[in-house]
Amino acid sequence: MATAEEIERRVEETDTARSERRSAAAKRVGELAKRRAAIAEQLTDIERELSDVLAESSDVIEINELARFTDVSAADLSRWLNDRKTARTKRKKPSGGSKSVTSQGPSTVAHQTVTPASSLHEPPSLRDSTVSAPTRAQGR
Repeated sequence: MATAEEIERRVEETDTARSERRSAAAKRVGELAKRRAAIAEQLTDIERELSDVLAESSDVIEINELARFTDVSAADLSRWLNDRKTARTKRKKPSGGSKSVTSQGPSTVAHQTVTPASSLHEPPSLRDSTVSAPTRAQGR
């Protein structure tokens, strides 16, 4: 049978190995999360730039023509252009100051600008067949 000292040494060895593995896992997750945040920020910047270029060039080239020339789907091009329009219509929340009772609660304005009003009360089968909005690319 093991002595009290031997048991204590074994527990410490096990705890040390486990602590090292936990520490390594936490460090790796932290590094990957930081890297992901940087890439997400870059992607946001690129999408904003894409939407600006699409908006600026809309008077000289159409989405379908761009899709043909670039091999980028018209749905993606339309989404980037429409995301730009949606982002600019959102209101900023007031900072500080007094709050009025009418400004509290969830806003439905953003939902109304994204979903056509004519499709709100239609069954999904009718809505899917009548809306001509571009579909989102899968795998995103």
